[in-house]
Amino acid sequence: MNRVSLLDLKAEVELLWDEINAAIQEVLRSGVFIMGPNVKALEQEIARYLGVKHAVALNSGTDALILGIHALGIKPGDEVITTPFTFFATAEAISHFKAVPVFVDIDPRTFNLNVEQVLAKITPRTKAIIPVHLYGHAADMGQIMEIAREFGLRVLEDVAQAFGGEYKGRKLGSIGDAGALSFFPSKNLGAFGDGGMLVTNDDTIADTVRILRVHGARKKYYNERVGVNSRLDEIQAAILRVKIHHIDEWNRKRREAAAYYNELLRGVPDIELPYEAPYAYHVYHQYTIRVHNNRRDWLQARLREVGIDTAIYYPVPLHLLPIYQDISIRLPQAELASREVLSLPMGHTLNLSHQQRVAEAINAFMNS
Repeated sequence: MNRVSLLDLKAEVELLWDEINAAIQEVLRSGVFIMGPNVKALEQEIARYLGVKHAVALNSGTDALILGIHALGIKPGDEVITTPFTFFATAEAISHFKAVPVFVDIDPRTFNLNVEQVLAKITPRTKAIIPVHLYGHAADMGQIMEIAREFGLRVLEDVAQAFGGEYKGRKLGSIGDAGALSFFPSKNLGAFGDGGMLVTNDDTIADTVRILRVHGARKKYYNERVGVNSRLDEIQAAILRVKIHHIDEWNRKRREAAAYYNELLRGVPDIELPYEAPYAYHVYHQYTIRVHNNRRDWLQARLREVGIDTAIYYPVPLHLLPIYQDISIRLPQAELASREVLSLPMGHTLNLSHQQRVAEAINAFMNS
């Protein structure tokens, strides 16, 4: 039996083969392979798409977080509030500066930072908040920004999973002091390798990140500070420039696929479907269900047996990782989610027959 993959990247390549091939050939013939005209053009196009003043291309989404935190002025001992239910890079970027990640439990419906619990975590050492727009669903940015203004905190949005997503009509990444984007191949807007970007309306933040990405120098060999090497390849920029013109259509198709899953899976025992808050335009980087009554791992194993790929994002909340064992806190909603979440095949090229096959299998197993 043919497998139903979690994400079919080859189908997207075939869909855009002529456009992408032409873009790559043009770069190869130009002889300019790093930080060339395609990088500059991509920065302008993404800034325009998101409605921000500045977009700074980088080597990865992780670098966007790290350099963003650097530009916000986070120092050793500072506290940064974030979610424990995310990829490690979010907290890793904080720890990189010997700052302290302060984990707040999640909203069980959106899987994002529970804003109501943020106030209790603020101390004189708190300097910033990093909300993560998990699975493509916006965090509650209105409340987060109100808290940030009241306490003089900086806000860095982690938009790695939510390119094109919105909060009350505003593109994610354009609301906080800065936004970190990832172009990892599996993302809604993905390159053919690593890539990332820092977006902001703040001139100082943008200028700082532009210097940091090239070893801390405005002018080559005249280094002003200790930076890093975080430059986006010209080929990756050219590929992303082809893809960005399709992103709204692709996100719309992801939403249509999610709606079809909702129709097919509604009423299945012990299955909780994804939630979309009224303020959010969800772009479904992942279509993630909850499987109750300790049946998640069992269901995943059964689906694997019949050729259906799924994934668990994430099996361990960050506060329970050995690296953060000295934090010693309990965050019950994040811990429960890690035992219940299951991401089903998703993507703008996902076909209806595959969705039907996934849903029929889940119905059969969960009703058995």
